[in-house]
Formats: sequence, C-alpha cells, structure tokens
Amino acid sequence: MSDTIIDEVMISKAIIQTYHEILMDSLDLDVAIVGGGPAGLMAAYYLASLGRKTALFERKLSIGGGIWGGGIGYNVVVVQDEGRRLMEEIGLEVKEFAPGYFTADSIQFVAALIRAAGQAGARIFNLSTVEDVMVKEGRVCGVVLNHSAIEVAGLHVDPISIRAKYVIDATGHPMEILHKVQQKTDIPLATPTGKLVGERSMNAPLGEASVPKNTIEIAPGLYVVGMAANAAMGAFRMGPIFGGMLLSGRKAAREINERLG
Repeated sequence: MSDTIIDEVMISKAIIQTYHEILMDSLDLDVAIVGGGPAGLMAAYYLASLGRKTALFERKLSIGGGIWGGGIGYNVVVVQDEGRRLMEEIGLEVKEFAPGYFTADSIQFVAALIRAAGQAGARIFNLSTVEDVMVKEGRVCGVVLNHSAIEVAGLHVDPISIRAKYVIDATGHPMEILHKVQQKTDIPLATPTGKLVGERSMNAPLGEASVPKNTIEIAPGLYVVGMAANAAMGAFRMGPIFGGMLLSGRKAAREINERLG
C-alpha cells in the first residue's frame, strides 16, 4: 500500500480540474460528432488519427449505441469482409462464420472502438445532450450542449455552445440533429425531397450497401452517417450487421479531412 494519505477533497479536485481542462479545450473543434454508435466512433477514430481536433458527445451513460445487444440480446455482431478489415485495424478479434460472414463479440467491439478513438486523440463525452445546433449564414457551425441529467429532470437550465467547423449526426434512427436543422432553419437537405424522408423496412443487403452511399454532407457543415444516413434518405434498415456503419464513419472522416484542407 502507498503511504499517501487519501484526501476526499483532493479526489474531487482531480476530477473537476481534469474534466474542466478537457472541456475547455473542446469548445472550439474541427469536428463535433453527436452519437456514440459504431459510425460515430469510427469517424472519431479516423478524424483524430488524421490530426483533426475531434470530440464525440453521447447522451447516455454508456458509449456504443446499438452494438451492445447484438441481435435480440445475443452479444454477437456480424460484418462482411470490408467491415472485418476495419475491425482488425482497431485490434478486434474476428471469426469467419461462413464465406463472406464474420462475427465478433459485441462487447469487445465497443471496447475496441472506444479505445481506438481515445488513443487516437478523440475526446469522448458521455451524459452530454445536444439540444440544438448553431447556424450562421446558412451553415451549421456548432452544437448546443447540456447535461443529460438536466434534460431527464426537465429542468430549465441554459446550455453551453461548442463551435465546430463540421458537425456529424451519428444519432442513428432518430436523426436528432437533422430534425433540429429541419425544424429550425430554412436550409434544404440534400435528400430526394429536400426534407427528411424516413426509414424504410428491413432489407439487409440493400440497407447495408446504401449506408456508405448515403453518407454525405447533407447540409452545409453537417454530415450524416450510419443509420441516420439511411433514415434521412428513405433507405432500408439492416439490423445487426455493422460493416456499413464502419465504412460510413470512415468515409465521412476522410471527406471532412479533405475539406478542411
């Protein structure tokens, strides 16, 4: 045992000061990612690896979105060959189930994504609700952040603002950031109708193939990834196969990196 005397106030100081320093350094970003599922985490990993100042904001206590439960609570996920290569890149063990089908432990999958993004330099904030967007001159230029506990309690407490050159909506089926833009601005979205179309029924091959295609700059300064991209465009859902999600996050990261110069 160490001879250091444990002091409760010193513990509190360590938490408050460390968090404060990280948050203060995250108020002005290259990219703000909203949603900590597979597409958002993969985008965070690639952007940070490319040297971009990146922070990810997740409403829940846990990070990982829909990965944890695999299918019907069986903690196994499936990827195709391209997804397998990305999983192996972040150090995850993947097993071949049948030609073209690979499985991984969903809990280890989340852990590997979080570790890869964090080690690359991305900041990850849980319990952080993005309740609005910042828009100037027709361009999304940041997010409006509050503490999730304040939202759950229904308290009227003002948020803070995070400025970002680009924002990524990685909120999955609900498309939370896109809804804010549609409700509060006159910006047309780059969808077939100019508005959110809505998710279609289950069709795994079509849904999986369309996720990367639908990963676009859907409004100036705002990218959409993962299931939010398919839902915005009126494409199909695909269930517990995750390769398209990873490819979507990587695609957005690469395109944003190029646009940032």
